[in-house]
Amino acid sequence: MNPTFSADVQAFQKEFATFLRELVPADWAGAGTLPREEYDAFAEKIRGQLYERGYIGVSWPQEYGGRGLSAEYQVAIAEELTRQGLPQGIASDVFGIQMFGSTLLAFGTEEQKQRFLPRILSGEDKWCQGYSEPQSGSDLASASTTAVLEDGMWRINGQKIWTSTAHLADWIFVLVRTDPDAAKHRGLTLLACPMDQPGIEVRQIQQISGEADFNEVFFTDAMTPEENTIGSVSDGWRVATALLEHERGGAAAVLAIRFAEELDRLEELARERGRHHEQDIRRRIAWCRSRVFAMRLMGYRALTRTLSGEGIGPEGAMNKLFWSEYHRVLTELSMDILGEDVLTLRGRRPAIPDGPDAPGAPTDSAGWITTFLNARSSTIFAGTSQVQRNLLAEKILGMPREPRAESSRGR
Repeated sequence: MNPTFSADVQAFQKEFATFLRELVPADWAGAGTLPREEYDAFAEKIRGQLYERGYIGVSWPQEYGGRGLSAEYQVAIAEELTRQGLPQGIASDVFGIQMFGSTLLAFGTEEQKQRFLPRILSGEDKWCQGYSEPQSGSDLASASTTAVLEDGMWRINGQKIWTSTAHLADWIFVLVRTDPDAAKHRGLTLLACPMDQPGIEVRQIQQISGEADFNEVFFTDAMTPEENTIGSVSDGWRVATALLEHERGGAAAVLAIRFAEELDRLEELARERGRHHEQDIRRRIAWCRSRVFAMRLMGYRALTRTLSGEGIGPEGAMNKLFWSEYHRVLTELSMDILGEDVLTLRGRRPAIPDGPDAPGAPTDSAGWITTFLNARSSTIFAGTSQVQRNLLAEKILGMPREPRAESSRGR
């Protein structure tokens, strides 16, 4: 079974491939060959060229800067970018396009769409996500950062943590408590808030891998206008969980493409180390290959649901659980193949800290070791694996809800 695109999408992809070949030299071996310090600038440059030709956000409506095409075309673009060793975009696109932009299309006012969406596509505004707090990680509904409406302005106080790329962002979509007397799921509101103001302080967090992509964000009387309320006041739980569906499952078909390229590089590592003939290594690589294929089918299922108008729904939890647990196993295999070399960081660190590295990345020990360390966080962010299993048990299998300890804030 080998899923294929429709004839129109295949023709579009062929045209896109011709355009991409004009952007790189004939001997191009992939963005993963670039030094870490050069990768980000290259990704920004390529993204700008894609935007100029209308290849960013092609599935968004034309009135907001897209091309009004189906999600199938977006997957075809991602597939071809990976095939030609080019970046999928920049780090903030996950938050701006995949998460906030998609949510704004569903819940935003017409004025908000006209104001925010074109600047997200152009890259003028970079976004980050303000959900987790020091005392409310997986229990998102217990968020305690507050917002009080005063003369048409929201005054925000509190703290968010594990905020990816906040040190680079212009805006944050932040979940705040606007009704402290309501039950904890009912007193939340999602706000769009500018980062460049005295009331916001960002502190980077050093990770075990040596990277510092996560941040703490402190709000001290930070301000944002009332018109930056996304959805209705105190309806933030519904908006926030819809946004999480885009985070967990929105890129399912695209991720399978990236994981397949990474697995090819892992097989090359095994050959370089003379371990590709070992029975245990071959068996484990075959297991990974089967999971990547299953991931691809799951991605196409998610794409089919999107095309039919059903939306991703709780299956987003299945996709997130599947790929994050898979990546943990794959990176453990990479450590076993490296053997004693895991004791020394040699060569280039990954350009992409979250998930597979850029296409064409070398098989240096530093790259695989850093990816191994980062893979642990994949089973925690966007909802832990335990949370995903609970969601699947309740929403898909119809099992009774797990008993929970409720806070004094409400039921």
